[in-house]
Amino acid sequence: MIKKWERIVEALLFAADRPLSLKKIVHITGLKTEEVKNIIKSWQEEYNLDQHSFFIQEVSGGFTFAIKPEYSPWIKKLFNNDKKYVLSKASIETLAIIAYNQPITRMEIEKIRGVDCSSVLLNLLKSGFIKIKGKKKIPGNPYLYRVTDKFLLHFGLKSISDLPSLGELEIQNGENKIT
Repeated sequence: MIKKWERIVEALLFAADRPLSLKKIVHITGLKTEEVKNIIKSWQEEYNLDQHSFFIQEVSGGFTFAIKPEYSPWIKKLFNNDKKYVLSKASIETLAIIAYNQPITRMEIEKIRGVDCSSVLLNLLKSGFIKIKGKKKIPGNPYLYRVTDKFLLHFGLKSISDLPSLGELEIQNGENKIT
């Protein structure tokens, strides 16, 4: 009976087009959270031991299959990766400010960056890296921005708490500080 559920969880992860949360897997299967955790851990260990080209990655609040980095050149050829989304320096700076200060308004972002961010915010909204998460209760009611699961997925983060602390960044980057 255990093998049946292991195969079902594996099939769910394989078929999903985005990371599946434990809650979602529990809801679909009717298994207990601890049972699903054990099944996923078992698959992670098996894929690692058998030296597969893929693994189960915990990212963006869920679990998904991922290809090991050493196989990326062939995967890129498969998808003819000409349309690779490259984030500009301005976009990365803006994303970092939002990620570390969310929810945050455009004016607050511009105060930190020192330049107009309207077009950068529009592009990040269109590409799905950020979303509007309400309005700030101050005169003018400006929009509040947050990063999305796409941001977490793009940067390989389980959650926003996986970002390095600002102190760690200052030590790593010397003079290049985000704040």
